[in-house]
Amino acid sequence: MRLGRRSLLLAAAVGTAKAATAATAAADPRRGPVVIGHRGAAGWRPEHTAASYTYAVQTGADWIEPDLVPTKDHVLVVRHENEISQTTDVARHPEFAGRRTTKTVDGRSVTGWFTEDFTLAELKTLRAVERLPQVRNRNTVFDGREEVMTFQEVVDLARKLSKAHGRTIAVFPETKHPTYFRSIGLPLEPKLAAAVRRARLGPRECVVQSFEPTSLKRMTGLGVPLWQALGTTGGPYDLASSGDPTTYRDMMTPAGLAGIAEYADWIGPDKSSVAGTSLLADAHAAGLRVGPYTFRAENQFLPEEFRRGTGSTDFGDAFAEYALYYRMGVDAVVTDFPDLAVMARRG
Repeated sequence: MRLGRRSLLLAAAVGTAKAATAATAAADPRRGPVVIGHRGAAGWRPEHTAASYTYAVQTGADWIEPDLVPTKDHVLVVRHENEISQTTDVARHPEFAGRRTTKTVDGRSVTGWFTEDFTLAELKTLRAVERLPQVRNRNTVFDGREEVMTFQEVVDLARKLSKAHGRTIAVFPETKHPTYFRSIGLPLEPKLAAAVRRARLGPRECVVQSFEPTSLKRMTGLGVPLWQALGTTGGPYDLASSGDPTTYRDMMTPAGLAGIAEYADWIGPDKSSVAGTSLLADAHAAGLRVGPYTFRAENQFLPEEFRRGTGSTDFGDAFAEYALYYRMGVDAVVTDFPDLAVMARRG
């Protein structure tokens, strides 16, 4: 069968990305699985702040993860969600009281303040706060100290930290709600691609992730590894909104994994999808690397056998959980506590 020029170009782009992934993941095989600081070191500092990212790297993280959402003037900033009442002090700013509204995002009704209704200059007047104050009360001491960062600022910080620590720190951006943002005229992918190219981020410095396959497929020519994140229920919003009934469970079958391998290099399943299943072996057989999420130290996030004490926010035996997944052969872990993951990796 003859391949058309478009097919040949796509195949070449995917091949380039897969080669890039191999280089990234195998940078130092002696170190073991890649440790990814989830929103920095979210267990120790308010997430998506310079302090959180810096602490993650200082304690050994290999990659740092910024979630990407746009501003009204189409600048990519890093927040867990575009609704920012839980992660900033916006509710304490009377000048923005009138911006509180209700929107439908990925089929869900959400009330609050949204990044797409603020210019970057306006967002810079806000300060970050701890998203889970009832769980991580110790982190609230840092409330009000950090600005909302742009993606470019995270890239610049990663480069600075790489130089300071003598090792390459990769950025691991996630496109959040890409179908929704495309629908309101603020698409994420062109801005992300432009930022990657402008900064000349190579495969050791950047891995792009999304829960939406169509978002990743828009990045296949970027020359950096791609990571398909997988939920535990339902399916990707981009597929569901177009009438495609494919679920995350479907995507985790051998056939589904083979389909992912046509455009991506990694899968990122919930850690519960890996334990006691054939997913890890099936993914490796398809040529995919596996980085489960999200590892945390508090009892409420740990399997029952690793909980210690009686409080839901008490720390359990996180080291035992890391050891279990490392023995399974995962290629990376996404964690709120990169310091613990690095210590567990050392044995």
